[in-house]
Amino acid sequence: MNWVENISTWLWGPPLIILLLVTGIYLTFLLGFFQFRYPLYIFQQTFGSVFKKPKGKGTVTPLQALTSALSATVGAANIVGVPAAIMFGGPGAIFWMWVIALIGMSIKFSECVLAVRYREKNAEGEYVGGPMYYMTKGLNMKWLGVWFAFALMIELIPSIMVQGNAVSSAVYETFNINPLYTGIATAILVGLVVLGGIKRIGRVTEVVVPFMALIYVGAALIILFMNLNLVPDVLSLIFSYAFQPMAALGGFAGAAVAETIRWGFARGLYSNEAGLGTAPIAHAAATTDHPVRQGLWAIIGIVVDTLVICSASAFVILSSGVWTGENAMNNPSGLTSAAFAQYFGQAGSILVTVSLIFFVVSTIVVIIFFGSKQAEFLFGLKAGELIKYVYLIAIVFGATGGARALWQFLDIALAAILIPNVIAILLLSKEVKRLKTEFFTSDLYYRKDIREKRDKKAS
Repeated sequence: MNWVENISTWLWGPPLIILLLVTGIYLTFLLGFFQFRYPLYIFQQTFGSVFKKPKGKGTVTPLQALTSALSATVGAANIVGVPAAIMFGGPGAIFWMWVIALIGMSIKFSECVLAVRYREKNAEGEYVGGPMYYMTKGLNMKWLGVWFAFALMIELIPSIMVQGNAVSSAVYETFNINPLYTGIATAILVGLVVLGGIKRIGRVTEVVVPFMALIYVGAALIILFMNLNLVPDVLSLIFSYAFQPMAALGGFAGAAVAETIRWGFARGLYSNEAGLGTAPIAHAAATTDHPVRQGLWAIIGIVVDTLVICSASAFVILSSGVWTGENAMNNPSGLTSAAFAQYFGQAGSILVTVSLIFFVVSTIVVIIFFGSKQAEFLFGLKAGELIKYVYLIAIVFGATGGARALWQFLDIALAAILIPNVIAILLLSKEVKRLKTEFFTSDLYYRKDIREKRDKKAS
C-alpha cells in the first residue's frame, strides 16, 4: 500500500496546493478583491440578517444552508488538523492557514454562486444543486457531472467510516465504551436526522452547529482572557516564523519555510474545503433572491471555520506550550486535548472529546445528505433514499475499525472530486463575474440594500 500513500502525499503536496492557490488568486483578481472591499456589507447581509425573513425562493433558510455546510467542514480538521500543522510546519503555518482562507473565499463564493445559479427542483419540490448540476447545465458536460457525482458518492463510504472511527475512538478513550455500541448508537442518531431530508437536517444543524462552536470557542476565549499577556508572544511566533525557518525546541523538531507554507496551506484547505464542491450542495437549497447573496454566506463559512475555530485551537496550543513538550511529536492529534486539560484539568479533556463527538456526528449527518444527492442525480430519487442506509451501515463498520485499510485512499478520492470541480469553476468564472457585477450594480440588490439602510438611519 506504499504506492497509495506516495501518490496521496505527492498529490496533496505542491500539485493541488498550487492549483488551488492559483485558482484563488485568479478569482480574487477577476472578482475585484470583493472579499476585502465589502467585509461590513457581507456581515450585515449574513449574520446581520439572521432574524429577518429571507428574500426569494428556496427550501431552507440561508442560515440553515450555512450551518449544514459548516457541519461538513467543522470537524476533526479544526481540533486535530491544527496541532498537526504546528508540529510539522511550526507556528508560522497558522499564518499561511489564514492566507489560504482569505484567498479561498473567492473559490468558495464562486462554487456556491454557481450552485444557486444552476439549481433545479426535484420530484419532491426541493431545490437541489451543486457541481454536478453546473457541470451539466452550465458547461454542457454531463460526463463531468457524472464523474463528480459518482466519485463523491463512493468517496463518502470510507470517509463516513473514518468519521465513525473518530467518534468511537474518542468515546472509548474518555468513557471506555465498546466501539460497536458507539457505532450503533451513532448510526441510529444520524438516521433519525438524515431520513427526514434537508429541512430536518437544516433545523438540527442550525441549533447544534452554533451551540457546539460557541462552547468550544467560548472555552478557548476564557483561556485567551486568562492569558492576555501571552497574546503578543503567540502572534510573534505565528508572524515571525511564517517567513523564516524555526529551530528545534523541546519536543518540536524544527521546520523549514517551505514546510511551514505547505502545512499551513494543506491544513487550511482541509479545514474550509474551498474548491471541494461539497458546500455548494448545501447552499443550493437556500432561500435567496440572487446567487451572489447566498455566495456571501459561503464566505462567512470560511470566517467561522478557519479564521475563528482554527485560530482558537492554535492559540490554546501555542499559549499552553504543549507543542514543545517532550513527546509532542509522537501524538500531535492529542495536543488540543492536552492543552485544554492543562488549563481546565480533566474537564478540559472531556470538553475537547465532547466537542469532537458533536463536530464529527454533525459532519456525518451532512455528508450523508451530500451522498444521497449524488445518487439522486445519477439514478433518481429512490436511489438517493436507498444509499442513506448504505452510509448508516458504514458508520458501524467504521466504528469497529473497518476503515483503517481504506483511509489511505481518501486523499486520492478527494483529488478525483476537487480537480473536475476546480476546472468547472474556472470555465464558468466569467458567469460568476457577470452575476457579481449584476448584484453590485443593479438597483434591485446591493444598491437597494445600501439605500434602505441609509433611509432607515435618516428616519
